[in-house]
Amino acid sequence: MSFASARPLRPDRAPDRRARLYRFGALFGAGFRRWSTYRQAALAGLFTNIVFGVMIYSLLRALADDGRRPGGYDTTQLATYVWVGQGILSVVHVWSWNELADRVRSGDVTADLLRPIDPFEAFLAADLGRAAYAVLARMVVPVLAGGLMFTLYIPHRLYTVPLFAISLTLGTVLSFTLRYLVNLGAFWLLDARGLTAVWLLASGVFAGTFFPLRFLPEWGQAILWFATPFPGLFQIPLDVLVERPGPAQQIGSVVLQLVWVAILIPLVWRVQRAATDRLVIQGG
Repeated sequence: MSFASARPLRPDRAPDRRARLYRFGALFGAGFRRWSTYRQAALAGLFTNIVFGVMIYSLLRALADDGRRPGGYDTTQLATYVWVGQGILSVVHVWSWNELADRVRSGDVTADLLRPIDPFEAFLAADLGRAAYAVLARMVVPVLAGGLMFTLYIPHRLYTVPLFAISLTLGTVLSFTLRYLVNLGAFWLLDARGLTAVWLLASGVFAGTFFPLRFLPEWGQAILWFATPFPGLFQIPLDVLVERPGPAQQIGSVVLQLVWVAILIPLVWRVQRAATDRLVIQGG
């Protein structure tokens, strides 16, 4: 093992906006093409999502018997929550992502830092490409399957669907930003598996992927909504789609997601700058 200090190289002149957008689009397309090669994995994931959709909706449907509204949802809202939720699981991708941590451990991250593009920007573009492929390959089919088997909730407000698209995009950016922060821990720990385990548990419970956060007491919901970014990953996009809150809260929830994005992305750049101030390179 050898040690070296390194900083990301930066071009003498910042690229103009058009070149930057072209570069971001190229990386976005590369991410889309990369994940489109895993067709068998996509089919297996689709089957799993549909089976789990039936199981989860059956459990939640039992809570809504006799006209009850668990968490304030009626049966059609619960059906949409479950089936669209199964679809966007792979879009938001709250599970583990270790690509940056592995490159830190192997020393390959030095190549990323030598490129004239910020590593966070490059990985984010590729992840958004992955998410775009997941919308087509992993989201549409489970929703259609759920619609064939159960009655789904149809939004009544004209702006709900475009607002849901914005909320889903912000949720995906939030998810990747938090996963990137977890991976940055490898610059100090070399092995980020402990941090990843904490992330998996926290994102599963506090984002609403295991159960709707509306099932929690109101004080618990308030803490999660205003003190953590986790509801913005999964719960808020689904609540926006099923119009669970009123119009003001529906739009306010998306604004809250935007606030968390505005907080976390500068935090990522700051932590990344601190990490690369002193870089430990394994293997020379």
